[in-house]
Amino acid sequence: MPPKTDNIPSASDGTAELTSFVQGLLQQMQSRFEEMSNNIISRIDDMGTRIDDLEKSIDELMQQAGTEEEDTPKAKGKKK
Repeated sequence: MPPKTDNIPSASDGTAELTSFVQGLLQQMQSRFEEMSNNIISRIDDMGTRIDDLEKSIDELMQQAGTEEEDTPKAKGKKK
């Protein structure tokens, strides 16, 4: 009598199981990649905003410094 093969998984069952596992793994990786990409883009946007704010502050400070130089007696004497 041949042995029972009901409990022995066939090659196609193993292949289907492996395919399912790999697909799940790829979906997890894609999800994590998208999450990390969004996080990086958000941080870059925040950095851009901060750089813009710094540039505005520097421009204001330079304008104030220029105004103060014009108001000082030494600066007036140098401009002659």
